[in-house]
Amino acid sequence: MELDTIGDRKTVLFLIMSDTDTTFNFILATLQSQLINLLCDRADDVYGGRLPVHVRLILDEFANIGQIPNFDKLIATIRSREISASIILQSQSQLKAIYKDAAEIISDNCDCTLFLSGRGKNAKEISDVLGKETIDSYNQSENRGSQVSHGLNYQKLGKELMSQDEIAVMDGGKCILQVRGVRPFFSEKYDLTRHPRYKYLSDADPKNKFDVDRFLASMRRRKKLVVTQDEVFDLYDINLSDEDAAAL
Repeated sequence: MELDTIGDRKTVLFLIMSDTDTTFNFILATLQSQLINLLCDRADDVYGGRLPVHVRLILDEFANIGQIPNFDKLIATIRSREISASIILQSQSQLKAIYKDAAEIISDNCDCTLFLSGRGKNAKEISDVLGKETIDSYNQSENRGSQVSHGLNYQKLGKELMSQDEIAVMDGGKCILQVRGVRPFFSEKYDLTRHPRYKYLSDADPKNKFDVDRFLASMRRRKKLVVTQDEVFDLYDINLSDEDAAAL
């Protein structure tokens, strides 16, 4: 599959698997581990430590693709080789269920966290990570007796930047982005239909849907596919002398 050449030129590799049947998860997990190792070796041995073309791993449904061997160690070393990984989860609990103690190491090596929505532990963890803000608290008091007295109490308090219940009922069009080294952003979600290349998607026009069978048929017509399953070959048995074999 020439996995080590993906960082040499612009390439797209799709790994498609069932999201309900986990029988062959180990194959994709092994492939991804091998891919990362090969790219790191090529970056070091051929390009002096950095690939010429940045390789981005978009790991959608990360909890359903199986456990990638040594991923907690790989994610800590790929950044310097021009390799990045986008881990997409429904819940952070899924990461802990698969990678156990290594889950925290994986999340700590992610510079950016994009929270779209969630409840329960997701909301609590995000609330804890966001931290607190300082607010001014003023308390007025009045005592009535033989004489009336008034009092004013001022103090600074720490308040959660967003509480767990505020995050749980967050508007569906909002998101929270955390980038290492800066304060978190509470922002609008990006409208995909406004992207300049949206018109090329099948969502915008069904004619853009990729037809695998038609593509393979056109490749066969152009003779770019060397071997097909239904191709017939003639087998010739040629006996060569030792001198002829040595010449070859």
